[in-house]
Amino acid sequence: MSGHSHWAGIKHKKSIEDAKRAKVFTKLAKPITMAAREGGGNPESNFKLRMAIEKARAFNMPKNNIEKAIKRGTGKLKGADLKEITYEAVGPGGIMMIIKATTDNRNRAVSEIKSILAKAGGKMSEVGSVMWNFEQAGVIYVENIKKDSTEIELLAIDAGARDTKIEDETLNIFTDPKNLQTVQKNLIKKDINVSDSGLVYLPKNTLKINESTRLDYEKLLENLDEQSDVEEIYDNL
Repeated sequence: MSGHSHWAGIKHKKSIEDAKRAKVFTKLAKPITMAAREGGGNPESNFKLRMAIEKARAFNMPKNNIEKAIKRGTGKLKGADLKEITYEAVGPGGIMMIIKATTDNRNRAVSEIKSILAKAGGKMSEVGSVMWNFEQAGVIYVENIKKDSTEIELLAIDAGARDTKIEDETLNIFTDPKNLQTVQKNLIKKDINVSDSGLVYLPKNTLKINESTRLDYEKLLENLDEQSDVEEIYDNL
């Protein structure tokens, strides 16, 4: 009997892990589909698609899943009509938030995100009420910076980057949005191992919060991450 229970426990745990992986892969597939729809299915000529594929590969997304996502974007496979939506919100403690979602059901997305925010003491905001405090920038990540990063930082600046910052052994290289592709290509030519890149929103003015608010906000982020349409979240912490 104990052996049966042990197997049932393993099977249950595996089903949970498989479900989580499936949810992650579904989220990763959406940017691939959108990028392929906008710029075609060739990652060599579609920079946005190449970035989305590289991110998916970093999460060990199967090649077959990636190919299907591309085909849905180019129309070779039928798929849901996806829309990219950006929401502005205020979280606990007055934290300014930008929530990016990709969905095939706008009403479902906004309803579920509103509910998650409300339970955490937050709310959806009017257009422009949060965005004014953010600027869009390109960012390139170089991981495992365990030694002096000055050389790589200088290479990045020479390549056209506007600023750099190290966080937890990861070098964040910031660019103007229009220069992201050029800077990344120049770094790769110098044999710099780029782990990820993309466009982000950086806060102009930041906010400090207490421990209680931090815990509430972390729970909010977990719940938003569980929502199937939410892709990215930015804040002014």
